This record gives sequence, C-alpha cells and structure tokens, in this order.
Amino acid sequence: MANAVSFGDEALIALDTISDRAGGLLNPSLRLGVTGLSRAGKTVFITSLVHNLIHGGRLPLFEAQASQRITRANLQPQPDDGVPRFAYEDHIRAIVEGRNWPDSTRAISQLRLKIDFESASAWSRIFSGGTLNLDIVDYPGEWLLDLPLLSKSYRDFCAEALNLAKSDSRAKVSKHLVKLTEKTDPHAEASESTALELTKVFTEYLRECRRDDLALSTLPPGRFLMPGDMEGSPALTFAPLEIAKGQPRPNSKSLYAMMERRYEAYKTLVVKPFFREHITRLDRQIVLIDAMHAINAGSEALADLQRALSEVMMVFRTGTSNPISAFWRRRIDRILIAATKADHLHHTSHNQLEGIVRSVVDKAMKEARFSGAQVSTIAMAAVRSTREAEMRDGAETLPVVVGTPSRGEMVGGETFDGATETAVFPGDLPHTASELFSSSLKPGNHRFVKFRPPNLEVTADGLTLSLPHIRLDKALEFLVGDRLA
Repeated sequence: MANAVSFGDEALIALDTISDRAGGLLNPSLRLGVTGLSRAGKTVFITSLVHNLIHGGRLPLFEAQASQRITRANLQPQPDDGVPRFAYEDHIRAIVEGRNWPDSTRAISQLRLKIDFESASAWSRIFSGGTLNLDIVDYPGEWLLDLPLLSKSYRDFCAEALNLAKSDSRAKVSKHLVKLTEKTDPHAEASESTALELTKVFTEYLRECRRDDLALSTLPPGRFLMPGDMEGSPALTFAPLEIAKGQPRPNSKSLYAMMERRYEAYKTLVVKPFFREHITRLDRQIVLIDAMHAINAGSEALADLQRALSEVMMVFRTGTSNPISAFWRRRIDRILIAATKADHLHHTSHNQLEGIVRSVVDKAMKEARFSGAQVSTIAMAAVRSTREAEMRDGAETLPVVVGTPSRGEMVGGETFDGATETAVFPGDLPHTASELFSSSLKPGNHRFVKFRPPNLEVTADGLTLSLPHIRLDKALEFLVGDRLA
C-alpha cells in the first residue's frame, strides 16, 4: 500500500490528521472503523453498541461500565458534514419494535457517541471527569477489499480476477465470463457496447459468488456490487480481459487501453478518496465476519475468507506513534476480528469457533506479513436472538438453541411463519481449523437458521431492558477500554 500512495497524497493525509488532532485537543475523540464482509452484521453491531451504552446495558466485561464509572453516554451531532449519519433510530426501531433485522450497509455513514466517565485513577478524579467522543465510522467491507487495487496494474488485476474465476470454487458461476473473455480480442478497437456487455457479465458473476452455497468473500471491485450514484459511469464500466504473458501491449485505441484507463479512473475517483478521507483517519478497527456461513459452504469458502482477510490486513495503516508524530500521522493500534452470530451455536461450541477464526486470522496475518497493531479475535453476537436448551434424541442429549426463525425459513422440512419458536441443533464444529480446510469437508454439514431478533424483557416497573448480546462487552473492552481508564 505504501508504494501506491503518492507524496501529494501523504501530504493531504498529514494535513487531515493535523486538522483532526487540533479539533480534538479540548474534546478527545477516538475514531472506530466498523466493517465486515457480506452479511456479517455491521449495522446490528453498531446499533447494539450504542443502545447498550446509552441505556446502561449489562456489560460485565466492559470495566468502565461494570464499575459504574460511565456517568452518561449520549448521541451528538454528526461530526463530519460530508458523511451521512448512521440511522441509529431507524435501526433500533426495526430491531426492538418490528423484530426485524435492519438493512445492511450500502454506503459509508458515521455516528458520534459522547461518553462521560470518571477516571479509574483517584488522582485524576480529583481534577475533573473525563469525556471521550467515540466516532463510529461504518463502511462496507467490499470497499475495503478495493484498496489493494491501488498497488496493482490493470494487467495484474486481469490476471488475478480471471485466475480466481477459473478456480474450482467459482467455475460453476464464471462459465459465461470466462467464455466471453476468451473470445474477446483485447487488441480490437475500443467499443462501448463490448465494454458494457463485459461489465454486465462480470458484475453478474461477482453477484453470483455471494450465493449462500458459495459464500465467497474476495470480490473486488466492490462498487460493482454497490455502485450508488456512480452506476453507469465509465469508471464502473470495465472488466478483466484475457491477455497472454509475453503478448505485445495493445495500442492506445484498443479495447484493452480503454479498459485500462477506466480501471485507473476507478482507482483515482473511487478508491483513493475513500482511503485518504476515511481509512487513514481511523484509530481502532473491528472487522466482522460471518465465519459460520463460510464454514457451512465448505473448505473453499473458508479459504476465500482467509484470502480476503489477508487483503484486509495489508491495507490498514497500523502501528503506534509517539505524542509528537501522532499529531500528523495516524495509525490503527488495535484490530478486532469478530466472528458474529455466535448465538446460532450452543456456548459449548464458542471456543471452537473462536479457535477456528484465530487460526484463519493467523494464516492471513502471516500471508500479509502483518505487524504493528494488537490483533484479537472473538466469537460474539451483538444481539442475541436465541436461548440455550437441551433436547433428547433417543439415548442422546443434544445441546440446542431456541429462537423464532424468520418467515420462510425451513427447518427439518417445515417452513416457519415468523411467529413460532423452534429448537435447532446446529451441528458440531470441527475441533481444529485444519479439518475445515480439508477437501473432505462437505458443504451443508451445519444448520444455521436465520432467527428474528428477540422480544426484549420488561421489568416489573415496565422498564424495557437493553439488547441482549454475547461478548459485546469483551469487544468494547478491547476496542475502547484503555481510553476510559
């Protein structure tokens, strides 16, 4: 990544950092990036985090809350005028009142949560209380996976994209794309109709890779799946072309040259601004992954998840800064990789899930030659939608989870109406990650059901309790606990 950023870009990044630091001298802030790969639950995580802090939720492993040092937490006006506000009120209404999961992240958004607290130090408490502005930046993981493109030429992009398309895990959804690229001459004269056709087929292929039975994660360019207001622009109208190694470079009027220009425009107009304006301004980061979805799709999906995490680890600017350099150079010093939806498993399997994720992350970090930040893993559920029970199956007792499947979900041949509870035995996770990466692992070994959000408990005084969770408090302690000491 360092070679992909120019001296001019670095100067602008430094100016942005100085501006941020100057504004935070009297109002300390911490910028927390929240991202995740498809269906990981970014919106639910942020909504639950804010709800539990505002309403004094049960967070026993979050020391500042457990020791009652947080005196108040409340939402503040949006700090960045050019970034949409995270629609917290809409999302909490959907979860609590409608018992529906909110729509997934489609663009970047932000929210500021002001936390007033008492220092853990008696000496510090003599002088004043503390305040921390927690700026939560929500962005799609697909955009993050675009950042490695900054250091790749169009030719590199073509080779990698088509090699992936021809892999065993993607062959069944890439046939049309591979066939079309094989018959398309990159030396031919530039043609808008050919570019549009290739882009359409390439985008359809990327979309198919997200099917439940494939659950693939490495799908750049991310804006092809989330184009927003750039849909139909030339910067989003390109695709990989087949060009053999050693072939002469096509001329400036060729289809290849047109695609290359558009690829570079995508990097300039889409990827670089996102990197400079958002990624380089982060202090902490959480990456949410739907590991169980990948596990259920088989070893190839899990390997693709590891590949995606390797790409992610390479793009973060990590490390620590001394008090002087921190004023102009921002670094991410803590990253949490969280496997979500732990409530779909019995707690007896949580350690296995966390161990599997740790193994995947360790491999990804080794491949990315990652260093410079504390990295931790966790199995969690930002909103717990199930409770645990046991079920007899003949002479065997099975640990199960009980919840309300979403309307249309099928369990054991029964289609649910969205109102009826059921018990589900999700299956046993392998004890080691090596078993998951084995080619003998077949898809569909586990039963992961989409449950509706829970009915919130109400006290005898009519007070609605905060959203239940699994290890949200542990995540908060790692991400912000030291800043509330």
